[in-house]
Amino acid sequence: MKVVKYVAPSMNEAMKKVRSELGEDAVLLNSKVTHTGGILGLFKKKMVEVVAAVDPMIETEKAEMKKIRHQHTLPKSSPENTVKEKKSIPEDSVQQELKELKNMIAAFTTAKQFEQYDERIRRLLTHLQEQGLKEALLVQAASYLDDKLKLDTEKTNNVEADLLVWARQFIKNEIMDIPMLGISYKKKYINVIGPTGVGKTTTLAKMAAEAVIDKRMKIGFITTDTYRIAAIEQLKTYAGLLNVPVEVVYKLEDYNKAIDKYKDFDHVFIDTAGRNFREQKYVEDMRKIIDFERDMETFLVLSLTSKETDMKDIIAQFSSIDISRYIFTKLDETSSYGSMMNIIKETQRGIAYITTGQDVPEDITEVNADEIGRLLLKGFSYERSSISS
Repeated sequence: MKVVKYVAPSMNEAMKKVRSELGEDAVLLNSKVTHTGGILGLFKKKMVEVVAAVDPMIETEKAEMKKIRHQHTLPKSSPENTVKEKKSIPEDSVQQELKELKNMIAAFTTAKQFEQYDERIRRLLTHLQEQGLKEALLVQAASYLDDKLKLDTEKTNNVEADLLVWARQFIKNEIMDIPMLGISYKKKYINVIGPTGVGKTTTLAKMAAEAVIDKRMKIGFITTDTYRIAAIEQLKTYAGLLNVPVEVVYKLEDYNKAIDKYKDFDHVFIDTAGRNFREQKYVEDMRKIIDFERDMETFLVLSLTSKETDMKDIIAQFSSIDISRYIFTKLDETSSYGSMMNIIKETQRGIAYITTGQDVPEDITEVNADEIGRLLLKGFSYERSSISS
């Protein structure tokens, strides 16, 4: 599969380039208007950018037949030369080319898969694909939107606005039965776990602030993150602002003493170390100190800036722990939210909170199915989007 991007002053000129270089069998995958050049942001030139693809098998079928006939008159390559030729190709290069080819075929297949749908539906699907929504959900969304459009097209004055409403409704329908809830306050112990760098300590402080400021509850902190002095000091700072105690735990005996100390408290918020999530020993060490079976609500913290495959590996690593819900952090550092939808749909486990910055207690929000739909369609506009018809 050969995929090429072209930029031209007009769609007509862009298509001329496509036909000239790729031939009449080329398929247009995407098109959009861009602006280039200018001085200090002014006088920018409007250009059209198109992405097209062609299947080399179609393009070279006749040439290949001629090549086969021609080979009958040429001497055959000796086995020795063939081996040497194969050895001259680096294995890493072959693997990279195969990977690129696989990605190109996937993009081409997706474009062909939805070409039967209305252009406005395809624009929405392209946006959701760019958000990272998995293919199975895209297929379901296409069918849902197509059915809605066929049933309601004669009753509406604004199809594009209705399609956005229907898209949000589709997203809501897919996850509406998955519990979305912050701290339930039904369990005494509230625990956050997750890999390093996702913001567990700050997130825990935000959750604790809700209990102290909004709920007027008596709480205490426990931290098992003894690998970083800064983490202990950070939690102590938050504890000082909330005027609540902190217990630093190094082993199971310390943990039990802290639990006993907090026996008359409403809730206890537990912070954990963040180390490399790929080390199974990390989870095992954590279980040696914390009793996850004791009246505990556990939240797995994931960063939206992480790759979805890494998030799934993290979930698998913590699979021996009863996780109540997810907390997704760093919403403000990304514009792609499809992985969040994919994960809650696949695991059937809901979201408690999303966080949008470092400020305590402000930058934390409970989330529901409507909010997920809003995030996935955030920034989409039919005026700004464009795709080939």
